[in-house]
Amino acid sequence: MSDRYAYLGPEATFTEAAALRFPALAGATLEPSPTVHAAINAVRTGEMTGAVVPVENSVEGSVNATLDELIRGEPLAITAEVLLPVTFTLLARPGTDLADVRRIVTHPVAEAQCRAWVTAKLPDAVIALGPSTAAAAASVAHRTPGPDGTVYDAAIAAPLAGERYELDVLAADIGEDSDAVTRFVLVTRPGKPGRPTGSDKTTLVAFIRDDHPGALLEILEQFATRGVNLTRIESRPTGNGMGRYCFAIDVEGHVADARVGEAMMGLRRVCANVRFLGSYPRADGVRPPVLPGTSNGDFADAAAWLEQLRG
Repeated sequence: MSDRYAYLGPEATFTEAAALRFPALAGATLEPSPTVHAAINAVRTGEMTGAVVPVENSVEGSVNATLDELIRGEPLAITAEVLLPVTFTLLARPGTDLADVRRIVTHPVAEAQCRAWVTAKLPDAVIALGPSTAAAAASVAHRTPGPDGTVYDAAIAAPLAGERYELDVLAADIGEDSDAVTRFVLVTRPGKPGRPTGSDKTTLVAFIRDDHPGALLEILEQFATRGVNLTRIESRPTGNGMGRYCFAIDVEGHVADARVGEAMMGLRRVCANVRFLGSYPRADGVRPPVLPGTSNGDFADAAAWLEQLRG
């Protein structure tokens, strides 16, 4: 029996498209979950081997529902990531011409990103909002009436939805930001991190000990003095009272790298708690430069020198 992996549903959404890109999920059973919480909780309970969820978008920023699930509750681990271009398409039943489109259905986020194109190309069209882009495509394919009883002519959805529901593409890449990308992560129960590749990312959550001047600076110094570059940092409430925040951090490098390990030990000293969420290969394949004095060999030489002095 193949492993089962959850993903933020419904079917034929961008999250399913991302799940199909993870090499580790080839041949696995993919099952949609109604919410991020449901997908991740299925991993915690052991019902699912892992879950694919969105964590960051180049236009809208971080996905707070995912961050909060990883920050709180039983610890989990990120083992891989995928960057998926967000490409919206106008889909219709076979035989429909662009000039015939009068009623369109889609998700509010897709509507906001495609409003300019619809206004320019289909000024007389009316856009209705639905629970998801996949549900919009399904309603068009199945001729499901809207709340007012009329049938939609077209849907704005992911390309995968057009393939799944056998709809024609009337227009492709109609979003305002053609460079929009969403980052998806594969979340599993904690285990031994994979071997470093030289193009890795490490995700951490730092809980400050108390609120005082320079608390954030103390965290940042742990990375700066060891030549570790941050690719993302943001504060999120811990859920343990008003004004209590932690910092979700992505850094370049692997926990096996001396500079990253030393920085994590520094965090451990100055923070109330540090949650390690995994080291995994970067989706973009970038190999960041290692600054002079921060290589594994440099840290080993320094440790040997100190040991010699102590001896």
